Amino acid sequence: MKIGCPSEIKPQEYRVGLTPIAAREAVSQGHEVIVQSGAGRGAGFEDAAYEAAGARIVNTAREVFEQADMVIKVKEPQAEERRMLREGQVLFTYLHLAPDEAQTRDLLASGCTAIAYETVTDRSGGLPLLAPMSEVAGRLAPQMGAWTLQKANGGRGVLMGGVPGVGPARVIVIGGGVVGTHAARIAAGMGADVTVLDRSLPRLRYLDDVFGGLFKTGYSSAGLLEELLPQADMVIGAVLIPGAAAPKLVRREQFAMMKPGAALVDVAIDQGGCFETSRPTTHADPIYEVDGIMHYCVANMPGAVARTSTLALGNATMPFMLALASKGWKRACADDPHLLDGLNIHAGKLTYAAVGEALGIESVDPASVL
Repeated sequence: MKIGCPSEIKPQEYRVGLTPIAAREAVSQGHEVIVQSGAGRGAGFEDAAYEAAGARIVNTAREVFEQADMVIKVKEPQAEERRMLREGQVLFTYLHLAPDEAQTRDLLASGCTAIAYETVTDRSGGLPLLAPMSEVAGRLAPQMGAWTLQKANGGRGVLMGGVPGVGPARVIVIGGGVVGTHAARIAAGMGADVTVLDRSLPRLRYLDDVFGGLFKTGYSSAGLLEELLPQADMVIGAVLIPGAAAPKLVRREQFAMMKPGAALVDVAIDQGGCFETSRPTTHADPIYEVDGIMHYCVANMPGAVARTSTLALGNATMPFMLALASKGWKRACADDPHLLDGLNIHAGKLTYAAVGEALGIESVDPASVL
């Protein structure tokens, strides 16, 4: 199979979909790898590293899309990239379709087969291709929130760990999954007073057993959140409903009860955000203010640490990429029901129910298209 990797063109996105290590593995298994010149530079991988791995370097994204049977990316294809997709081509990347009707309809019109990293599952019910970036984003969230809290950025001017005689920042983490756990660990490690909210009692027991004493836990409810919001210096939104739009958990009317200059960090922004006033921002202009509350809503947070993120993502995606290349997407998905869970679109049909529900588009059972 011909595997293609173009440069990412979303603003301030420095990751790359294919590492030289993954390229070498694919070439060793008899596949052809095509990489756009400069695609890996933002993550510290020069063209020479890909050439040494046996990949062929081309000058433009169009050459990649025209020649590749399967396109490997990081972020969802942008409008100009979607126009280059064709019927029968496999696209393997993050998609986050639920809040993005334009992308969904373009992918349906292209006739391609689109497999989303964020909905591939594993035997334990986890999301193995989302987890690495969730770990990165979770660890970054308190760091970005602490920066947002600085007075020069419009924040309250509160130091996360405080100093002797002055209390630490109070942080609420909504969601105790991968993102929330890593966010709570880092925020607590910075010295903050941290409370994690979740609706799964088994998850809360796990967090208490493993991290007891490092941070507090609470059963997530509208009442408890309203009780905690007036005390919060920072709220980290870390809620995920796989493949679906994120629920809106903090409403604009509640800002009146919060401290002026408090920071909201929305890690769920790829799925539409979990704060009512959230809208995607970029690393170039990451913060905005609504009613005195500062918002950090960068949609590709892991792109800020592109090398770490690319290596972590490449480790996770490589086995699935090789299975798709060696077996073809139909056989690979038939052999692995967890990979089949990643199938979102095939030949003009939507194959992920949660996206269909979010956008009002009819969906079909993914197994029916095998």
